[in-house]
Amino acid sequence: MIIPRTIRKLKDKMDHKQGPYAHLFEPYKGDEVVSLDCETTSLDVSGAEILSIGAVKIRGKKLLTSERLDIKLKPPKTLTGDSIVVHKLRATDLEGGIELEDALQQVLAFVGNRPILGYYVNYDIRMLDKFIRPIYGFGLPNKAIELSHVYHDIIKWRSVGGNIDLRFDTISKQLDIPILERHTALGDAITVALMYVRLTHGSPPEVAC
Repeated sequence: MIIPRTIRKLKDKMDHKQGPYAHLFEPYKGDEVVSLDCETTSLDVSGAEILSIGAVKIRGKKLLTSERLDIKLKPPKTLTGDSIVVHKLRATDLEGGIELEDALQQVLAFVGNRPILGYYVNYDIRMLDKFIRPIYGFGLPNKAIELSHVYHDIIKWRSVGGNIDLRFDTISKQLDIPILERHTALGDAITVALMYVRLTHGSPPEVAC
């Protein structure tokens, strides 16, 4: 039976309310958001492995590039020629990578109970939960902020008919934000952070439909 995420989060909170990670389940009251991205061996959560994780904090309208994660993991056995076409990471690119459990500890410490921002952010959260839950007994309880939804909601009243193009490259172009190191975890996390700040603190973009 599939348990709805809301019910699972409530159960996780009850199970861990006295544990070392109880603070993760408390409502966040600050003004920071964490932009996060994972590079993986495929887009199928059930079979994918995490290769790298990038994250950067946003405080208000400031991007805190000095507070970031840029984690490379040890290359998994599933790192094949076919998967390299997707993420552009080779085994040599992951030299010096750390163990997955060490990476997850860093992510939990860095993110805390802050909202998690991303492009297709639910995929990244599901990937992390896939490995966090068996080790820690809970999934990430953080609020998720989907960049494409923020973009859509802000510009929809400025568009006259037609569909809104929510592709990553299109959003970047419309917001006049350069794409930094596309398909690297940290590069995508920083680019998404810049787009989010532009959307939430800048003037809405003009979008032609």
